[in-house]
Amino acid sequence: MPSMEGQTARPAGKQITSPDHHLQNEAQPGPTNTAIEGENPSSVWGPLSDNGSMMPFKYPFSLSHKEIDSGGWTRQVTVRDLAVSKEMAGVEMYLTPGGIRELHWHVQAEWAFMIRGKARITAVDPEGGKSFVNDVSAGDLWLFPGGTPHSIQGLGPEGAMFLLVFNDGNFNEFDTFLLSDYFRHTPKEVLAKNFNVAESTFDNVPAEKLYIFQSELPRPLEEEQKQAGDSTGNVDGKFVFRPSEMKPSKVTAGGSVKIIDKAVFPATDIAAAIVTVKPGGMREMHWHPLSDEWQYYVAGKGRMTIFNAAGAARTEDFQAGDVGYVQISRAHYIENTGTEDLVFLEVFPSPLYQDISTAQWLAHTPMRLVDEHLHTGEEFLKKISKDEAIVVPL
Repeated sequence: MPSMEGQTARPAGKQITSPDHHLQNEAQPGPTNTAIEGENPSSVWGPLSDNGSMMPFKYPFSLSHKEIDSGGWTRQVTVRDLAVSKEMAGVEMYLTPGGIRELHWHVQAEWAFMIRGKARITAVDPEGGKSFVNDVSAGDLWLFPGGTPHSIQGLGPEGAMFLLVFNDGNFNEFDTFLLSDYFRHTPKEVLAKNFNVAESTFDNVPAEKLYIFQSELPRPLEEEQKQAGDSTGNVDGKFVFRPSEMKPSKVTAGGSVKIIDKAVFPATDIAAAIVTVKPGGMREMHWHPLSDEWQYYVAGKGRMTIFNAAGAARTEDFQAGDVGYVQISRAHYIENTGTEDLVFLEVFPSPLYQDISTAQWLAHTPMRLVDEHLHTGEEFLKKISKDEAIVVPL
Protein backbone atom coordinates (compact mmCIF):
# COMPACT_ATOMS: atom_id res chain seq x y z
CA MET A 1 0.00 0.00 0.00
CA PRO A 2 1.43 3.43 -0.91
CA SER A 3 2.35 5.74 1.94
CA MET A 4 -0.27 8.31 2.82
CA GLU A 5 2.15 10.47 4.79
CA GLY A 6 1.36 14.13 4.27
CA GLN A 7 -1.96 13.38 2.51
CA THR A 8 -5.23 15.11 3.31
CA ALA A 9 -7.85 12.79 4.79
CA ARG A 10 -10.27 11.53 2.15
CA PRO A 11 -13.82 10.16 2.41
CA ALA A 12 -13.90 6.45 3.26
CA GLY A 13 -13.98 4.22 0.21
CA LYS A 14 -12.86 6.94 -2.19
CA GLN A 15 -9.81 6.28 -4.35
CA ILE A 16 -8.89 9.78 -5.44
CA THR A 17 -6.18 9.62 -8.08
CA SER A 18 -6.67 13.00 -9.73
CA PRO A 19 -8.18 16.42 -8.95
CA ASP A 20 -10.46 15.82 -11.97
CA HIS A 21 -12.89 14.13 -9.55
CA HIS A 22 -15.74 16.50 -8.74
CA LEU A 23 -16.28 16.46 -4.98
CA GLN A 24 -18.36 19.58 -4.51
CA ASN A 25 -21.32 17.45 -3.40
CA GLU A 26 -19.34 15.54 -0.79
CA ALA A 27 -20.24 16.24 2.83
CA GLN A 28 -17.30 17.93 4.53
CA PRO A 29 -17.16 18.78 8.23
CA GLY A 30 -16.76 22.39 9.22
CA PRO A 31 -16.99 25.64 7.25
CA THR A 32 -15.50 25.87 3.75
CA ASN A 33 -14.78 28.72 1.34
CA THR A 34 -16.56 27.20 -1.63
CA ALA A 35 -15.47 29.91 -4.08
CA ILE A 36 -11.75 29.41 -3.39
CA GLU A 37 -12.08 25.63 -3.23
CA GLY A 38 -13.90 25.64 -6.56
CA GLU A 39 -10.94 27.40 -8.20
CA ASN A 40 -8.35 25.21 -6.48
CA PRO A 41 -9.48 21.57 -6.68
CA SER A 42 -5.89 20.32 -6.61
CA SER A 43 -5.43 21.88 -3.18
CA VAL A 44 -8.69 20.42 -1.88
CA TRP A 45 -8.22 16.90 -3.28
CA GLY A 46 -4.72 16.63 -4.71
CA PRO A 47 -3.45 13.59 -6.60
CA LEU A 48 -2.27 10.72 -4.41
CA SER A 49 1.29 11.37 -5.61
CA ASP A 50 1.32 14.71 -3.74
CA ASN A 51 3.21 14.30 -0.48
CA GLY A 52 4.88 16.15 2.35
CA SER A 53 5.00 19.82 3.16
CA MET A 54 5.87 22.41 0.50
CA MET A 55 5.53 26.19 0.52
CA PRO A 56 2.69 27.54 -1.67
CA PHE A 57 3.95 28.52 -5.12
CA LYS A 58 0.92 30.44 -6.37
CA TYR A 59 -0.38 33.95 -5.74
CA PRO A 60 -3.17 35.66 -7.74
CA PHE A 61 -2.65 39.30 -8.69
CA SER A 62 -6.34 39.71 -7.81
CA LEU A 63 -5.38 39.50 -4.12
CA SER A 64 -2.83 42.32 -4.41
CA HIS A 65 -3.53 45.88 -3.31
CA LYS A 66 -4.26 48.10 -6.32
CA GLU A 67 -2.99 51.69 -6.20
CA ILE A 68 -5.19 53.88 -8.38
CA ASP A 69 -3.91 57.22 -9.66
CA SER A 70 -5.13 59.74 -12.24
CA GLY A 71 -3.25 58.06 -15.10
CA GLY A 72 -3.90 54.42 -14.30
CA TRP A 73 -3.31 51.78 -11.65
CA THR A 74 -0.75 49.23 -10.50
CA ARG A 75 -0.37 46.23 -8.18
CA GLN A 76 2.50 43.90 -7.36
CA VAL A 77 3.41 40.39 -6.19
CA THR A 78 6.71 40.20 -4.30
CA VAL A 79 8.33 37.98 -1.70
CA ARG A 80 6.19 39.81 0.84
CA ASP A 81 3.13 38.19 -0.75
CA LEU A 82 4.58 34.90 -2.06
CA ALA A 83 7.26 33.79 0.40
CA VAL A 84 8.95 31.37 -2.01
CA SER A 85 9.51 34.16 -4.58
CA LYS A 86 12.90 35.30 -3.31
CA GLU A 87 14.62 35.92 -6.63
CA MET A 88 11.91 37.69 -8.66
CA ALA A 89 8.92 40.00 -8.28
CA GLY A 90 6.19 41.11 -10.66
CA VAL A 91 3.97 44.14 -11.29
CA GLU A 92 0.76 44.53 -13.28
CA MET A 93 0.13 48.06 -14.53
CA TYR A 94 -2.51 49.82 -16.60
CA LEU A 95 -2.02 53.29 -18.10
CA THR A 96 -4.87 55.26 -19.60
CA PRO A 97 -4.47 56.85 -23.05
CA GLY A 98 -1.96 59.58 -22.21
CA GLY A 99 -1.33 58.18 -18.71
CA ILE A 100 2.37 58.32 -17.75
CA ARG A 101 4.46 56.15 -15.43
CA GLU A 102 6.76 58.95 -14.42
CA LEU A 103 10.41 59.14 -15.51
CA HIS A 104 12.28 56.96 -13.04
CA TRP A 105 14.93 54.31 -12.51
CA HIS A 106 15.56 51.42 -10.11
CA VAL A 107 18.40 49.16 -9.07
CA GLN A 108 16.85 46.04 -10.60
CA ALA A 109 16.52 45.18 -14.28
CA GLU A 110 12.99 45.57 -15.69
CA TRP A 111 11.61 42.93 -18.07
CA ALA A 112 8.19 43.77 -19.47
CA PHE A 113 5.48 42.08 -21.52
CA MET A 114 2.66 44.01 -23.20
CA ILE A 115 -0.68 42.35 -22.48
CA ARG A 116 -3.06 44.76 -24.20
CA GLY A 117 -3.03 48.10 -26.03
CA LYS A 118 -0.05 50.24 -26.98
CA ALA A 119 2.56 52.25 -25.09
CA ARG A 120 5.45 54.59 -25.76
CA ILE A 121 8.62 53.83 -23.84
CA THR A 122 11.67 56.07 -23.48
CA ALA A 123 15.15 55.59 -22.05
CA VAL A 124 18.76 56.72 -22.32
CA ASP A 125 21.29 54.15 -23.49
CA PRO A 126 23.91 54.11 -20.70
CA GLU A 127 26.53 52.69 -23.05
CA GLY A 128 26.36 55.28 -25.81
CA GLY A 129 24.44 58.12 -24.21
CA LYS A 130 21.89 57.98 -27.03
CA SER A 131 18.14 58.47 -26.92
CA PHE A 132 15.66 55.60 -27.06
CA VAL A 133 12.02 56.31 -27.94
CA ASN A 134 9.79 53.58 -29.33
CA ASP A 135 6.24 52.22 -29.35
CA VAL A 136 5.22 48.74 -28.23
CA SER A 137 2.00 46.76 -28.79
CA ALA A 138 0.34 43.68 -27.31
CA GLY A 139 2.76 40.75 -27.37
CA ASP A 140 5.92 42.89 -27.46
CA LEU A 141 8.43 43.01 -24.63
CA TRP A 142 11.24 45.26 -23.43
CA LEU A 143 14.20 45.15 -21.09
CA PHE A 144 15.75 48.08 -19.25
CA PRO A 145 18.95 47.20 -17.33
CA GLY A 146 19.16 48.26 -13.71
CA GLY A 147 19.89 51.96 -13.29
CA THR A 148 18.63 52.88 -16.78
CA PRO A 149 16.24 55.88 -16.56
CA HIS A 150 13.01 55.31 -18.47
CA SER A 151 9.30 56.09 -18.74
CA ILE A 152 6.11 54.46 -20.04
CA GLN A 153 3.04 56.21 -21.49
CA GLY A 154 -0.27 54.73 -22.60
CA LEU A 155 -1.37 55.42 -26.16
CA GLY A 156 -4.78 55.57 -27.81
CA PRO A 157 -7.37 54.32 -28.05
CA GLU A 158 -7.30 51.88 -25.10
CA GLY A 159 -4.15 52.74 -23.19
CA ALA A 160 -1.70 50.04 -22.15
CA MET A 161 -1.86 46.99 -19.88
CA PHE A 162 1.49 45.31 -19.22
CA LEU A 163 3.47 43.08 -16.90
CA LEU A 164 6.79 44.09 -15.31
CA VAL A 165 9.18 41.50 -13.86
CA PHE A 166 12.21 42.33 -11.71
CA ASN A 167 15.21 40.17 -10.80
CA ASP A 168 14.79 40.68 -7.04
CA GLY A 169 12.00 39.24 -4.90
CA ASN A 170 12.24 42.23 -2.54
CA PHE A 171 11.56 44.75 -5.30
CA ASN A 172 8.98 47.38 -4.35
CA GLU A 173 7.18 49.22 -7.15
CA PHE A 174 6.33 52.02 -4.71
CA ASP A 175 9.96 52.61 -3.76
CA THR A 176 11.74 53.65 -6.97
CA PHE A 177 13.82 56.69 -7.93
CA LEU A 178 11.34 59.27 -9.32
CA LEU A 179 12.31 62.39 -11.27
CA SER A 180 9.85 64.59 -9.34
CA ASP A 181 11.17 63.30 -6.00
CA TYR A 182 14.75 63.78 -7.15
CA PHE A 183 14.26 67.44 -8.04
CA ARG A 184 12.00 68.15 -5.04
CA HIS A 185 14.77 66.99 -2.70
CA THR A 186 17.56 68.95 -4.40
CA PRO A 187 18.03 72.63 -3.42
CA LYS A 188 16.95 75.06 -6.15
CA GLU A 189 20.32 76.78 -6.07
CA VAL A 190 22.00 73.45 -6.85
CA LEU A 191 19.57 72.76 -9.71
CA ALA A 192 20.17 76.26 -11.07
CA LYS A 193 23.95 75.80 -10.91
CA ASN A 194 23.76 72.35 -12.51
CA PHE A 195 21.66 73.48 -15.49
CA ASN A 196 23.01 77.07 -15.68
CA VAL A 197 19.58 78.69 -15.40
CA ALA A 198 17.75 80.94 -12.94
CA GLU A 199 16.49 79.42 -9.68
CA SER A 200 12.95 80.55 -10.56
CA THR A 201 12.97 77.92 -13.33
CA PHE A 202 12.20 75.35 -10.63
CA ASP A 203 9.49 77.23 -8.74
CA ASN A 204 6.79 74.88 -10.06
CA VAL A 205 8.46 71.53 -9.45
CA PRO A 206 5.62 69.35 -8.03
CA ALA A 207 5.40 69.32 -4.25
CA GLU A 208 4.35 65.64 -4.33
CA LYS A 209 5.55 62.74 -6.45
CA LEU A 210 3.76 62.25 -9.76
CA TYR A 211 4.20 58.45 -10.10
CA ILE A 212 1.27 57.61 -12.44
CA PHE A 213 -0.44 60.71 -13.76
CA GLN A 214 -2.74 61.76 -16.59
CA SER A 215 -1.39 63.79 -19.50
CA GLU A 216 -2.09 64.43 -23.16
CA LEU A 217 -1.10 61.88 -25.75
CA PRO A 218 2.53 62.27 -26.86
CA ARG A 219 3.54 63.86 -30.13
CA PRO A 220 4.05 61.64 -33.21
CA LEU A 221 6.77 59.02 -32.69
CA GLU A 222 9.07 60.30 -35.45
CA GLU A 223 8.88 63.83 -34.07
CA GLU A 224 9.77 62.76 -30.52
CA GLN A 225 12.57 60.46 -31.73
CA LYS A 226 14.10 63.33 -33.72
CA GLN A 227 13.81 65.84 -30.88
CA ALA A 228 15.18 63.53 -28.17
CA GLY A 229 18.12 62.34 -30.28
CA ASP A 230 18.78 65.58 -32.15
CA SER A 231 22.47 65.91 -31.29
CA THR A 232 23.46 62.47 -29.99
CA GLY A 233 21.39 60.15 -32.17
CA ASN A 234 18.97 57.33 -31.37
CA VAL A 235 19.07 53.65 -30.61
CA ASP A 236 15.96 52.24 -32.22
CA GLY A 237 15.39 48.64 -31.23
CA LYS A 238 18.02 47.90 -28.60
CA PHE A 239 15.66 47.59 -25.63
CA VAL A 240 12.63 46.14 -27.48
CA PHE A 241 11.93 42.62 -28.73
CA ARG A 242 8.89 41.63 -30.77
CA PRO A 243 8.16 37.88 -30.33
CA SER A 244 5.45 38.06 -32.99
CA GLU A 245 8.23 38.41 -35.57
CA MET A 246 10.09 35.25 -34.49
CA LYS A 247 9.31 31.65 -35.32
CA PRO A 248 8.53 29.35 -32.39
CA SER A 249 11.60 27.70 -30.89
CA LYS A 250 9.66 24.43 -30.75
CA VAL A 251 6.28 23.29 -32.11
CA THR A 252 4.63 19.97 -31.26
CA ALA A 253 1.13 18.51 -31.34
CA GLY A 254 0.68 19.75 -27.78
CA GLY A 255 1.63 23.39 -28.35
CA SER A 256 4.61 25.65 -28.86
CA VAL A 257 7.25 27.72 -27.10
CA LYS A 258 9.20 30.86 -27.97
CA ILE A 259 12.44 31.27 -26.05
CA ILE A 260 13.79 34.81 -25.68
CA ASP A 261 17.20 35.09 -24.06
CA LYS A 262 20.51 36.79 -24.76
CA ALA A 263 21.04 34.61 -27.84
CA VAL A 264 18.20 36.39 -29.69
CA PHE A 265 17.80 39.58 -27.59
CA PRO A 266 21.34 40.81 -26.75
CA ALA A 267 20.15 43.60 -24.41
CA THR A 268 18.48 41.25 -21.96
CA ASP A 269 19.89 39.80 -18.77
CA ILE A 270 16.53 38.18 -17.99
CA ALA A 271 15.58 35.09 -20.02
CA ALA A 272 12.00 34.15 -20.82
CA ALA A 273 9.79 31.71 -22.68
CA ILE A 274 6.26 32.23 -24.01
CA VAL A 275 4.54 28.85 -23.73
CA THR A 276 1.28 27.81 -25.40
CA VAL A 277 -0.25 24.49 -24.37
CA LYS A 278 -3.27 23.19 -26.29
CA PRO A 279 -6.25 21.62 -24.49
CA GLY A 280 -5.16 18.22 -23.19
CA GLY A 281 -1.48 19.10 -23.67
CA MET A 282 1.26 19.38 -21.09
CA ARG A 283 4.48 21.31 -20.57
CA GLU A 284 6.66 18.26 -20.16
CA MET A 285 8.36 17.09 -16.95
CA HIS A 286 11.56 19.13 -16.60
CA TRP A 287 13.61 21.45 -14.41
CA HIS A 288 15.83 24.52 -14.78
CA PRO A 289 19.42 24.22 -13.52
CA LEU A 290 20.47 27.88 -13.80
CA SER A 291 17.91 29.79 -11.74
CA ASP A 292 14.44 30.04 -10.23
CA GLU A 293 11.45 30.37 -12.57
CA TRP A 294 8.78 33.08 -12.20
CA GLN A 295 5.54 32.44 -14.07
CA TYR A 296 2.64 34.58 -15.23
CA TYR A 297 -0.52 32.98 -16.61
CA VAL A 298 -1.84 35.03 -19.54
CA ALA A 299 -4.82 32.92 -20.65
CA GLY A 300 -6.55 29.61 -20.00
CA LYS A 301 -6.51 27.21 -17.04
CA GLY A 302 -3.89 24.74 -15.88
CA ARG A 303 -2.37 22.93 -12.97
CA MET A 304 1.26 22.54 -12.01
CA THR A 305 2.93 19.90 -9.89
CA ILE A 306 6.36 20.53 -8.37
CA PHE A 307 8.56 17.70 -7.08
CA ASN A 308 11.06 18.56 -4.37
CA ALA A 309 13.79 16.54 -2.70
CA ALA A 310 12.93 14.14 0.14
CA GLY A 311 9.84 12.92 -1.69
CA ALA A 312 7.80 16.13 -1.38
CA ALA A 313 5.36 17.03 -4.15
CA ARG A 314 2.48 19.50 -4.42
CA THR A 315 -0.09 20.40 -7.08
CA GLU A 316 -1.80 23.79 -7.50
CA ASP A 317 -4.29 25.19 -10.04
CA PHE A 318 -3.75 28.32 -12.11
CA GLN A 319 -5.75 30.68 -14.28
CA ALA A 320 -5.19 33.98 -16.07
CA GLY A 321 -3.66 36.61 -13.78
CA ASP A 322 -1.98 34.13 -11.42
CA VAL A 323 1.71 34.09 -10.56
CA GLY A 324 3.57 30.79 -10.19
CA TYR A 325 7.05 30.20 -8.85
CA VAL A 326 9.45 27.25 -9.14
CA GLN A 327 12.72 27.18 -7.22
CA ILE A 328 15.94 26.27 -9.00
CA SER A 329 16.24 22.62 -10.11
CA ARG A 330 12.80 21.60 -8.81
CA ALA A 331 11.17 19.22 -11.30
CA HIS A 332 7.72 20.28 -12.49
CA TYR A 333 5.12 19.99 -15.23
CA ILE A 334 2.07 22.06 -16.25
CA GLU A 335 -1.12 20.58 -17.69
CA ASN A 336 -3.83 22.41 -19.62
CA THR A 337 -7.03 21.63 -17.70
CA GLY A 338 -9.31 23.93 -19.70
CA THR A 339 -10.98 23.98 -23.10
CA GLU A 340 -8.89 26.83 -24.52
CA ASP A 341 -5.16 27.30 -25.08
CA LEU A 342 -3.15 27.75 -21.90
CA VAL A 343 -0.65 30.59 -22.37
CA PHE A 344 1.91 31.46 -19.73
CA LEU A 345 5.29 33.15 -19.37
CA GLU A 346 8.38 31.58 -17.86
CA VAL A 347 10.83 34.27 -16.68
CA PHE A 348 14.31 33.70 -15.24
CA PRO A 349 16.82 36.01 -13.46
CA SER A 350 19.52 34.79 -15.85
CA PRO A 351 20.52 35.93 -19.37
CA LEU A 352 20.38 32.37 -20.71
CA TYR A 353 17.48 29.93 -20.90
CA GLN A 354 18.22 26.33 -20.04
CA ASP A 355 16.12 23.35 -19.00
CA ILE A 356 16.58 19.63 -18.55
CA SER A 357 13.84 17.36 -19.86
CA THR A 358 13.13 14.22 -17.86
CA ALA A 359 12.56 12.33 -21.12
CA GLN A 360 15.88 13.52 -22.56
CA TRP A 361 17.67 12.52 -19.36
CA LEU A 362 16.38 8.96 -19.61
CA ALA A 363 16.91 8.74 -23.37
CA HIS A 364 20.56 9.77 -23.05
CA THR A 365 21.32 7.32 -20.24
CA PRO A 366 22.16 3.63 -20.86
CA MET A 367 18.89 1.67 -20.95
CA ARG A 368 19.98 -1.10 -18.64
CA LEU A 369 20.99 1.45 -15.99
CA VAL A 370 17.61 3.21 -16.21
CA ASP A 371 15.67 -0.06 -16.14
CA GLU A 372 17.53 -1.12 -13.01
CA HIS A 373 16.07 1.99 -11.35
CA LEU A 374 12.49 2.04 -12.74
CA HIS A 375 11.77 -1.57 -13.83
CA THR A 376 9.80 -0.37 -16.85
CA GLY A 377 11.46 -2.65 -19.37
CA GLU A 378 13.81 -1.55 -22.11
CA GLU A 379 11.11 -1.46 -24.80
CA PHE A 380 9.58 1.57 -23.09
CA LEU A 381 12.97 3.27 -22.91
CA LYS A 382 13.67 2.63 -26.60
CA LYS A 383 10.57 4.65 -27.51
CA ILE A 384 11.65 7.80 -25.68
CA SER A 385 12.74 10.48 -28.14
CA LYS A 386 16.16 12.02 -27.66
CA ASP A 387 14.70 15.35 -28.85
CA GLU A 388 13.15 17.60 -26.24
CA ALA A 389 9.38 17.93 -26.70
CA ILE A 390 8.82 20.89 -24.31
CA VAL A 391 5.05 20.70 -24.93
CA VAL A 392 3.49 17.26 -25.35
CA PRO A 393 -0.07 16.04 -26.05
CA LEU A 394 -1.78 13.92 -23.40
